[in-house]
Amino acid sequence: MVGIIVASHGEFAEGLLQSGAMIFGEQENVKAVTLLPSEGPDDVKAKMEEAIASFDNQDEVLFLVDLWGGTPFNQANSLVEERKDKWAIVAGMNLAMLIETYASRHSMTTAHEIAKHIIGTAKEAVKVKPEELEPETPATAVTASSSSAGAPGSFEYVLARIDSRLLHGQVATSWTRNTLPTRIIVVSDEVAKDDLRKRLIQQAAPSGIKAHVVPIKKMIELAKDDQHFGGQRALLLFENPQDVLRAVEGGVPLDTINVGSMSHSTGKVQPNKVLAFDQDDIDTFNKLKEFGVKFDVRKVPSDSKGNMDEILKRAQAELNRKK
Repeated sequence: MVGIIVASHGEFAEGLLQSGAMIFGEQENVKAVTLLPSEGPDDVKAKMEEAIASFDNQDEVLFLVDLWGGTPFNQANSLVEERKDKWAIVAGMNLAMLIETYASRHSMTTAHEIAKHIIGTAKEAVKVKPEELEPETPATAVTASSSSAGAPGSFEYVLARIDSRLLHGQVATSWTRNTLPTRIIVVSDEVAKDDLRKRLIQQAAPSGIKAHVVPIKKMIELAKDDQHFGGQRALLLFENPQDVLRAVEGGVPLDTINVGSMSHSTGKVQPNKVLAFDQDDIDTFNKLKEFGVKFDVRKVPSDSKGNMDEILKRAQAELNRKK
């Protein structure tokens, strides 16, 4: 696996790693290197050398630095100069760049390959609002979501996920990279009535992917339409298992549900760190099982899968003890 050094003036690098871990999970072979006010170039270089020595694979190292020409860049450059056939530097780091780097390590094995790949994502992350302030750029490509719009056929469901937070960083980065949807569809009666939440979800969609919010009844209608969605890869997001059950009962053909996050509230028990249940939740999952639905319990694709049967048993036992 390619080793990553994130280097900055001050503690920016450490904060970026913390943010990356919140979105993509903790990562191996990644180190933050900071230049503090009391330190000089030699201190930074020594920290970088120490970080590299800790990596499993020291042949492939990628430096993400804050500023081209700054001290972190210069010290990284002095190291890369001797290994430029393998190592690489990318300056102007941002969170989108770091997340894309994490995702790329699952399929790319060299620092050069990853460095070349992440530039586009980092640039696309720089946006402005109001949108009219955005510089005009020529349309050079047709996105996958628009190129096949209206083609005969029905949706291909690449992921159906229960997540109390709906469309957030883990979904917009790791899951979309893993499943390659052309559309993200939030299926919720409550959210469909909330114009602000709908607008925020649409704005949070990754570049090139359309985001929609539809009530459950509308999703059932869309699932039965086999004339207009050929070539469309749909990622469905649900807030709770009850909405999933209504969709499945109505005919949305879901055979596996990714269970990512269910928030805690009064009256619920929490058998693991991210999932909380009340009796209705447990009963609903059991009804979904009767429909033949399987459960993929993971926050992000790199997580190991949890055993839903065991989780439900623990939740039921905790609820029984509380009675």
